Amino acid sequence: MSRRKIREDEEAMIDMTPMLDIVFIMLIFFIVTTSFVKEAGIEVNKPKAANQTKQKNANIFIAIKENGEIWLDKGRVDIERVGARIEKLLAEQPTDVVIIQADKNAKHGVVVTVMDAIKDAGIDRISIAAAKG
Repeated sequence: MSRRKIREDEEAMIDMTPMLDIVFIMLIFFIVTTSFVKEAGIEVNKPKAANQTKQKNANIFIAIKENGEIWLDKGRVDIERVGARIEKLLAEQPTDVVIIQADKNAKHGVVVTVMDAIKDAGIDRISIAAAKG
């Protein structure tokens, strides 16, 4: 009788291993398919615009402050190194759109130089961020 009771207890146990395997596989899937956004790291006073469109697949943001400082991936970048940093970010996370968040009082020459560096890095679609106005 005791032998039969032990056998019933063994049959009643649920094996959790397959469920844990599925959970870990799903976790790996979500980690691999997640896209990470490379934000500029600072807030700028964007110009207002009446018409704007939202870019859905942009992961690289470049901020240009009023004093001409350029910020990319939460760090300050020299204007000569913008192209190299974008190429590095493209190797890590490919994208076809870069968004420039330029302050409304930023110098036009700095913005154009950054746009040229982006084009030299191989990206043809550049968007300028604006506040809804």
